Amino acid sequence: LETGAGFPFAINNSTGWIVVASELDRELVDFYSFEVEAQDQGHPPMASSASVSVTVLDVNDNSPEFTQREYGARLNEDAAVGTSVLTVSAIDRDANSLITYQISSGNTRNRFSITSQSGGGLISLALPLDYKLERQYLLTIAASDGTRHDTAQVVVNVTDANTHRPVFQSSHYTVNINEDRPVGTTVVVISATDEDTGDNARITYLMEDSIPQFRIAAETGAVTTQMELDYEDQVSYTLAITAQDNGIPQKSDTTYLEILVSDVNDNAPQFLRDSYQGSVYEDVPAFTSVLQVSATDRDSGLNGRVFYTFQGGDDGDGDFIIESTSGIVRTLRRLDRENVPFYTLRAFAVDKGVPAKRTPVEIQVTVLDVNDNPPVFERDEFDIFVEENSPIGLVVARITATDPDEGTNAQIMYQIVEGNIPEVFQLDIFSGELTALADLDYETKAEYVMVVQATSAPLVSRATVHVRLRDTNDNSPQLKNFEIIFNNYITNRTGSFPGGVIGRIPAHDPDVSDSLSFSFEQGNELNLVLLDPHTGDLRLSPALDNNRPLEAVMRVSVSDGVHSASAQCTLRVTVITDEMLSNSITLRLADMSQERFLSPLLSRFLEGVAAVLGTPRHRVILFNIQPDTDVGPARILNVSLSVTGPGARFFSSEELQERLYLNRSLLAALSAQRVLPFDDNVCLREPCENYLRCVAVLRFDSSAPFLASPAVLFRPIRPVPGLRCRCPPGFTGDYCDTEIDLCYSSPCGAHGRCRSREGGYTCECHQDFTGDRCELSARGGRCTPGVCRNGGTCLNLLVGGFRCQCPPGHYEKPFCTMSTRSFPPRSFLTFRGLRQRFHFTLALTFATKERDGLLLYNGRFNEKHDFVALEIVGEQVQLTFSAGEATTTVSPFVPGGVSDGQWHRVQLH
Repeated sequence: LETGAGFPFAINNSTGWIVVASELDRELVDFYSFEVEAQDQGHPPMASSASVSVTVLDVNDNSPEFTQREYGARLNEDAAVGTSVLTVSAIDRDANSLITYQISSGNTRNRFSITSQSGGGLISLALPLDYKLERQYLLTIAASDGTRHDTAQVVVNVTDANTHRPVFQSSHYTVNINEDRPVGTTVVVISATDEDTGDNARITYLMEDSIPQFRIAAETGAVTTQMELDYEDQVSYTLAITAQDNGIPQKSDTTYLEILVSDVNDNAPQFLRDSYQGSVYEDVPAFTSVLQVSATDRDSGLNGRVFYTFQGGDDGDGDFIIESTSGIVRTLRRLDRENVPFYTLRAFAVDKGVPAKRTPVEIQVTVLDVNDNPPVFERDEFDIFVEENSPIGLVVARITATDPDEGTNAQIMYQIVEGNIPEVFQLDIFSGELTALADLDYETKAEYVMVVQATSAPLVSRATVHVRLRDTNDNSPQLKNFEIIFNNYITNRTGSFPGGVIGRIPAHDPDVSDSLSFSFEQGNELNLVLLDPHTGDLRLSPALDNNRPLEAVMRVSVSDGVHSASAQCTLRVTVITDEMLSNSITLRLADMSQERFLSPLLSRFLEGVAAVLGTPRHRVILFNIQPDTDVGPARILNVSLSVTGPGARFFSSEELQERLYLNRSLLAALSAQRVLPFDDNVCLREPCENYLRCVAVLRFDSSAPFLASPAVLFRPIRPVPGLRCRCPPGFTGDYCDTEIDLCYSSPCGAHGRCRSREGGYTCECHQDFTGDRCELSARGGRCTPGVCRNGGTCLNLLVGGFRCQCPPGHYEKPFCTMSTRSFPPRSFLTFRGLRQRFHFTLALTFATKERDGLLLYNGRFNEKHDFVALEIVGEQVQLTFSAGEATTTVSPFVPGGVSDGQWHRVQLH
């Protein structure tokens, strides 16, 4: 076998078998033709040859291969279904190979299909395209020979078709533009939308009609002005605007634009006249019409609506107003020609544009005169000084008035209309000269006050004339008896004695110009009172600074250099002790001042207190008067005093309070002063412990300066409220916490029954026995003072014993007692207060037909706290009580009520 290098066949040189020596590839060589030679082993070798042809048969050992790895195509979205897109081609080197094609991926929504045709794969449109949904497809195409395959990529770009027309948002637009906008102003930008893309969505705008005032930008749709606008020429324009795209075929839409020209305030109001004149009488009432102004405005609407105002102008200092709509000028108040005879006003006509335009105009108003001004005095009050004892007929002054009116309206007549009774002065009717008609005496009357009248009919005016007389020394000084009451509290503290001026001698000289001198005539030989002879100032001698009371009577004289007078001065020195203060009370007098109390009410007050207590006046020691500063504007005077009774014993504070309070009506009648309830708040909160009882007392606080009145110089001792805790009767022990039954010693004896009560006992006497301890027998005893009660007269009987003769009235025998009493309306009985603090027990029997009434009241003297009140309210018994600040009410129910006229018994415990 003759072969060359790489020949794929070999021959067995022994057997002659031809074998494949290397791999065959039909796709490279599909046919071989070679020569085979046979040679023997002889010599010479003999040979023979033959031709051999070998055809290589095909097997499927090659995959199809696309001629391109990627393909591209462009397809319009409006392409018809079945449209060929492109043909892909694959080659298989194997013989008789049948290639099939299919879309393996990327065929979104199965828009495409592929068929084998002429050895290639034809891609066609299977379903309609939509540019808005998919703009590109990336298809993977597979070529297969049944066993082997290959893939290629096909990119199909979908192009937009001019399927949509431009669309305006509205078929009609309305815009406004002010007439004063400059040329080139953008009125509005009209825009349309096209859902296509590219040129298909590129819109061009145009105006169908040529309107010279406006133009439209083809690309932006901006409508701008080309000429000045004038509202007065044309108020609106209607433009037809078309929007068309650049697709093929072109599509378009048309809208209408209405442009409304807005009026601007470019014209100011114009008055019909350059100025206005008018007149008005000065006495016309307010809001009288004077004249009317009028203006017009070429603008329209609010810009042409005119109103009138004085604001920013001149309204005659508020004397005029102008009606904003009518332009009528009116008076705002009464005018006065004498003050302002002529007005130059400045008004404005203002339109209602923004900004508003205004035009001024001058208005001249003449005020016409009427007789509306009375005469006017130079002053409202005249002060005229005249020497007393001046001769009769002397012209003391000339009083005149002026009238701003003219002519007969200015004629004035004068007369005295008040204060000249009796007739002391005369006023000339025309000249106004004031003449004295009688003797003028300063001491009789120092000043004459008259009212003079100036008349300009029918108008008048008045003035007050004070004729003041100048004093001459024609009267003697006046001096009345007076007292110096010096309350001296002795203390170890220094400085309590008044070393300075305590007051002045209460002398008076009717001649105010006189200079007085003072002296003691007698009674002051020890110089107990020191006197300044020029001023009358009084001082006390330091020798009085001791603990001895004193009363000295002196004689004082006063002289004005020509005349003199004398009077008695009584000096009373009272030593104030702590015992006085601790047994004192403070009375509260309504509507009272210190000066009025000292003169002239002090004496009546002391006599009234003494009469109520049944003690001489000199035993009532008053040591302080002081305004109550805790009651605001009310004029209440606090008066502090103590009183000594029989045996120089001081009345206790509680006894003074009770006796004066229960008899305060009598005290008010005797002293001509109204006594108020006591103010005892110092014990209000019960500060004492255990069973100790709180008693309000006064302690020394300070010595005040002397108080002066026309007849008394009074030195007060200022006390400060305090308290004292005492063990009341019937209680004992270290802490006053043990109550004693005071009936233990049988104080009522054999003729009475002892009833124990808080702080004491009460004897209930057997028949025919009486007395505090039932010690008196009406059968065998004799009359003793007080045995017959309520003013009854005791008569001794010859056979022994006595009997009581009772005064007229409902008094009960045998001792004129009274256990039952009826009451007319608005009346009551008073008793000493019940001092029970721990065991309050009370019983009473009553009968009434009244629906409401007070049965019993027991409480503090301030009528505020710590009280018990038993009442009938709505025919039922009601108990109200207070042990401090809170008040409690108890209302037991009685069927049928208690106002039935029958006897009912009430017991409190």
